[in-house]
Amino acid sequence: MKKLLLSLSLIFVFTATTKAQSGYDIKINFKGCKDTMAFLVKYTFDQQYIADTCKKIKNGLITFKGKKDLDKGVYTLVSEGKAIYFDFFINENQKFTINTDVADIVNTLKSIGNKENEQFFEYIKYITNKNQDFGKLRDQTKGKSKADSTKFMNEKLKTLNEEVKKFESDFMLKSKGTFVYDVLNLKTEKEPTEIPKAKNGRPDSVYQYYYYKNHFFDGIDFKDERIVRTPFFDDRIKKYFESVILQHPDTVIQEVDKVLNKCNQGNLIYNLLIGYFTYKYEQSKIMGFDKVFVHIADNFIINGKASGVYNEETVKKIKERVDIMRNLLLESKVAELYMIDTVYGKQVMKMGFDTAKTSKTVTDLYYKNVDKLTPMFKTLYQVNAKYTVLVFWASDCGHCQTEIPKLQENLKELKGKIDFKVFAVQTKDEYEPWRKFIIDKKLDFINVFDPIHLNNLKERFDIYSTPVIYILDKDKKIKAKRLSAEQVVEMLKLLESIEKTNNKK
Repeated sequence: MKKLLLSLSLIFVFTATTKAQSGYDIKINFKGCKDTMAFLVKYTFDQQYIADTCKKIKNGLITFKGKKDLDKGVYTLVSEGKAIYFDFFINENQKFTINTDVADIVNTLKSIGNKENEQFFEYIKYITNKNQDFGKLRDQTKGKSKADSTKFMNEKLKTLNEEVKKFESDFMLKSKGTFVYDVLNLKTEKEPTEIPKAKNGRPDSVYQYYYYKNHFFDGIDFKDERIVRTPFFDDRIKKYFESVILQHPDTVIQEVDKVLNKCNQGNLIYNLLIGYFTYKYEQSKIMGFDKVFVHIADNFIINGKASGVYNEETVKKIKERVDIMRNLLLESKVAELYMIDTVYGKQVMKMGFDTAKTSKTVTDLYYKNVDKLTPMFKTLYQVNAKYTVLVFWASDCGHCQTEIPKLQENLKELKGKIDFKVFAVQTKDEYEPWRKFIIDKKLDFINVFDPIHLNNLKERFDIYSTPVIYILDKDKKIKAKRLSAEQVVEMLKLLESIEKTNNKK
């Protein structure tokens, strides 16, 4: 069974409406079944939930019965040992019988009183038997040479594929207009039948791609909540956003909007997709994709369009998070930093900042010494370089103690080749241990800290662990962020290469 994905750090609230209902009565005559208990499990996007439990199975008879209708969709019969037996449909008709035999479950499946399941069982019987035929083909290659074996398999596979394609085409045509069609359409790939030739005489791959992309969701009704309760809808969504479209934040934003606009605001599909996209892009490790999260928050959550997904408290937390992140997106200009260099560290600490216990005390000390402090400030925007490597680290951080000297060593490769400087910010107040580490490791950086607490570093630069490394351009716009020590050199080389290429155009 699929693992829980929507365990958002941000709370996901899902409420299902119930209407006046007539109930369900599903009997499964499972010949040879040794279970004493079974579960009726429903799909909901990438989750599976127990809808009912049969606690007493007698002579293979499994009964699920209730006074309220079940949610319409695809369900699966699961054993007490959590083995999945088979899927079936629960739609308008919720009172029916299924017969099967444990000796050959698929081929003995029969539905009484439910035409959709009769159709569906016909489909899975055919596909299952064709898969078995494929397995038998391998046995027929024994004793053949590799060349003969390959030729034999290719010919047989071609025939099998043609038979399956024809069956599926005929089946889809015959079942059009039914829920069975809608479910199977979710897993059906939409590919062009007539492909024009490119200039090289081969099939035009660009045409194929755009046809495939543009027809990917053909026939899928995003307003029909039943499709989210199938084993195929979540795979369809994930494949599109992970494999089909260009992996660029602006493209993803455009496609998220398109998909959400296909839904009815507030319906189950809309709510689940909001939750899925929010979690996916807030947690993304791909640089720049936080822009997608900010867009979703601004356009679907903070403005009240996701009231069925998040409660007010969670929306408030999302807004707080987004207000930090929006100022740290790629190409954003970072805030100015007013820092104290190691040169003036002792003087500042003697002013009493190291023993100040409250923000009021710090503020009073600042205004008392402002005339002395002002000439001491080393600011980020004073750094005159094509690139600024902005590093936040702490001298008592074990990971920093490894990464920062590594960064120093790696950057030696670029000395005299690329115009850069390192603005290294100690995020703690400790002066002497920091100063000692700088001397011991011979850190050739602009080494600064903030004993006066003027800059609110953690929130303004989203520092929840250290080290955090940004690369800024000459205007202090973010070109890259959250890099490791190994990535900094390669990123500086890449940025330089991109600029040279653009200058040649």
